[in-house]
Amino acid sequence: MIKAILFDLDGTLLDRDTSVKRFIEDQHSRLNDVLSHIPKKLFADRFIELEQNGYVWKDKVYQKLAEELAVRRIPPGDLLEDYLTQFKHHCTPFPNLHETLEDLKKKGFYLGLVTNGYGVFQYDTISALGVKHYFDTILISEMEGLRKPDPRIFENAAQRLNVKTSECLFVGDHPKNDIEAARNTGMTAVWKTSRHWDTAEAAHYTISGLDELNVILEKMEKAVQSY
Repeated sequence: MIKAILFDLDGTLLDRDTSVKRFIEDQHSRLNDVLSHIPKKLFADRFIELEQNGYVWKDKVYQKLAEELAVRRIPPGDLLEDYLTQFKHHCTPFPNLHETLEDLKKKGFYLGLVTNGYGVFQYDTISALGVKHYFDTILISEMEGLRKPDPRIFENAAQRLNVKTSECLFVGDHPKNDIEAARNTGMTAVWKTSRHWDTAEAAHYTISGLDELNVILEKMEKAVQSY
């Protein structure tokens, strides 16, 4: 019986592709006096290519951008600081985010969030999405000293909710870090499809939108009742 539902953040609750695109285009506009020699599309496209869906940290991305696009009038460190302070203003949720979390809470599920990333930055993102109050526990890799796919971060989340891993359903977009890792701890793994990966073979279920979670939970409940 599922008692808790855990979520990944980036690419699962946060529409990261849209958020990054909005931020980097805005950054170019705001800093146009030092970036005007670079076409906005080139600046944005190259940033997105270099950061590899968030798996390359931005200090390296901005350093590479500075080298490739001859950014001379602003240090890469200043661009990074701008990212750290301004990204939160461009955080875009996936459709039905608040409605889904609200419904799950009303149904009595414990809710948790397990994400890789830097503590302050991820908390800023969570606050920007306006969802912090829904979660009974939030685990961020920097603050935990553990990163997905380490099974201990999943196990710690279940422990803090006072449930077994077998009583947890985990929703994420990364086939290995989220889906395979969660399943290996005994959780039910739900893959939220992503344009960055073709499949997640370890997934018990697949959804394309958060509003599809209720259908899965109803199926699971009926299966339990049929035994």
